[in-house]
Amino acid sequence: MIKFTKMQGLGNDYVYIDAINQDIKNETSLAKFISDRHFGVGSDGLILICKSEIADFKMRMFNQDGSEAEMCGNGIRCVGKFVYDKGLTNKTTVKIETLAGIKILNLNIENGEVETVRVDMGEPILEPEKIPVMAIEKPVKNLKIKAIDKEFICTCVSTGNPHAVTIVEDVKNFDVQKYGKVLETASAFPNKTNVEFIEIIDKENIKMRVWERGSGETLACGTGACGSVVACQINGLTNRNVCVELLRRNITNRME
Repeated sequence: MIKFTKMQGLGNDYVYIDAINQDIKNETSLAKFISDRHFGVGSDGLILICKSEIADFKMRMFNQDGSEAEMCGNGIRCVGKFVYDKGLTNKTTVKIETLAGIKILNLNIENGEVETVRVDMGEPILEPEKIPVMAIEKPVKNLKIKAIDKEFICTCVSTGNPHAVTIVEDVKNFDVQKYGKVLETASAFPNKTNVEFIEIIDKENIKMRVWERGSGETLACGTGACGSVVACQINGLTNRNVCVELLRRNITNRME
């Protein structure tokens, strides 16, 4: 028997397991099974909270298809709530080891429980070989990719994991399912990519839908929202303080 907790951040839902006090094996198979929305628990993926030699905890994140990802912005915020509310720590500043490095969480406590979590996402990565993306341009903001019957111009950035951001006119009615899965596996992306379809409303507001690598379209993506704001900055499309409207709700990203 495995004890787990189902949590969501902005609708980005994952199954969380304490892998410190439980022995978890076959993580890839477990992620596929537990994420299945018909025969499993149902989620965008699986997140394990593990011991760390260099931080307070280590987060391992698996997509629906069982692939392990470097980082998850919404997922790591839920990890902060998990470790505090479950009594694994009494710290309000928590360091989490990820495949994208150590991330620092600041926990806002109300009535003995975590109410909100703020995470320092770190500096965005713009070097094509580090994203990674097969391109010479730096930053990569004019990458043209043909998907079925359309050509997309992508700006590429890593905010812990790879993102390709492209502008569309009407994101609400855009066929994310049709084009997202093609762009995700385009030959330009050696490790595949998350794809953000964004609509520019004005200098302080954008709308975003996301096709997540290994999971398909999700209601929200924290690293994707940050990556979209970075892409807008690179192209001079918005101010530094931007509200990102997702399918679930709005979040605000501020460029430091």
